[in-house]
Amino acid sequence: MIEATIVWGLLSACSWGIGDFCGGLATRRTSVWTVVLYSQGVGMVLLLLLAIGFGEALPRTTDLAWGMAAGLAGVVGLTALYQAMAWGQMALVAPLTAVIALSIPVILGILWEGMPSALTLGGFLLAAVSVMLIAYSPQAKPVAARKGLLIALIAGLGFGGFFVLIAQTQDMAIFWPLVAARFTATVALTGLIAWQQRAWRPATRQAMLPITLAGLFDAGGNALFVLAEQAGRLDIASTLSSLYPVSTVLLALLLLRERISLVQGIGVLLALAAIPLLVA
Repeated sequence: MIEATIVWGLLSACSWGIGDFCGGLATRRTSVWTVVLYSQGVGMVLLLLLAIGFGEALPRTTDLAWGMAAGLAGVVGLTALYQAMAWGQMALVAPLTAVIALSIPVILGILWEGMPSALTLGGFLLAAVSVMLIAYSPQAKPVAARKGLLIALIAGLGFGGFFVLIAQTQDMAIFWPLVAARFTATVALTGLIAWQQRAWRPATRQAMLPITLAGLFDAGGNALFVLAEQAGRLDIASTLSSLYPVSTVLLALLLLRERISLVQGIGVLLALAAIPLLVA
């Protein structure tokens, strides 16, 4: 079922990349906390409707627990990443976060499912380098390296933990564990926003469209990743899904006429080169 893993994994990357692009547009009009909170809620509604529409049977309590744990891990990653944005540390944090998040499921996938081929290992390495290059932003403010390393570790562990935890559900459980993940994430974010007394309402009505799209595509990426993981290896599914920055950068180029740096351009080419190695 490697072909299905490739298709679902790449679709997941596209969906996550579009969601990130829409979320980035929304943060230009309202706070990042509002964007994350509302997009999580929108995604939860979509996944709930999909679970009911496809008639997916209620999963085991264990599967819901794995989903809730994955939701908490994802929130930790998002919170750390957005805190890094506020501190101006994205040039350091984004590349390191991507590599840490990718390395966790790759290492565990190899331990659980055995060593893949040499070409596939090369694809893992090439994909990790490509994501680092695409995520790198030289415009960020200079910061203390120690603080950046800590926040990158937290964010990477959060995102990598989501990959691994949501993969522990049984094969027939797709949407309900993700509903549990989104519900847990929404509750956790609501509590965090209330504790920090941050604004939670959108600054403008116009912000709701990109927020809604961000929630829909992010949730779609989650579901597609689960399908990719269930169809094949965790490490391959995670690597393919982690190529989402490619679509984000390309959308910014096409729709916003933003320039792609030489480093990002090389990253995109390396990502494209990694795909056939992962297929081999």
